[in-house]
Amino acid sequence: MDRMIIYKEWIKTRGFLLGALVVLAILTSYTILNLAKTVELQGAEVIWSTLVMKDTVLIEALRYLPLAAGCLLAVFQFVPETTRKRLKLTLHLPYPQGKMIFMMYAYGITAYVALCLLQSAFLTIFLCKWIVSELVCRIMRTALVWYLAGLAAYLFTVAALLEPTWKHRILILAVALGVMYLLFLSPVPESYNGFLPWLVIYVLGVQLLIYYGVSRFKEGLQD
Repeated sequence: MDRMIIYKEWIKTRGFLLGALVVLAILTSYTILNLAKTVELQGAEVIWSTLVMKDTVLIEALRYLPLAAGCLLAVFQFVPETTRKRLKLTLHLPYPQGKMIFMMYAYGITAYVALCLLQSAFLTIFLCKWIVSELVCRIMRTALVWYLAGLAAYLFTVAALLEPTWKHRILILAVALGVMYLLFLSPVPESYNGFLPWLVIYVLGVQLLIYYGVSRFKEGLQD
């Protein structure tokens, strides 16, 4: 049954995942090519001085991509479940309902993390050609907050889609906007390092909203 659930989620999201992979590859390659052109014309010293003297990590153009990927993945995965009473049919399958929902969004988290790992590996490989590993780690630690924001966007979007009433749905989206604002509040590299463990716990706690919405749906609460 677990394989059937995973296969069902794959069928719903394979087109989006392929498209997201292509877009990430294109935009990430474009960013790397711009850096390569700068190195070719002005030398690697320019990149080093920019990293050391200015509050930049060179890849700021990519900061909102994980956010968009997480949000859109949730839409492609769960909008089909919330239309035509598919969620009701899904929850009536001979399978534990809590585990069913967990398997569905765990698949989404896995797919999202896979996209992020591919992009971060691509960036790390090419950045290491021009920058010492300590500075590359500084860049990727800063980008980790962007990836965490994308994960939060995925979970909040899933929670909003599975919430059966508009009143609570709007409340969830309002909280999500506040969290996104906080995660992108500071442009200073590594400014969130001291809070990362708490941010991870808070983001993972959004899962509770998903189960809360499903329980309300099972009670028959619906606009």
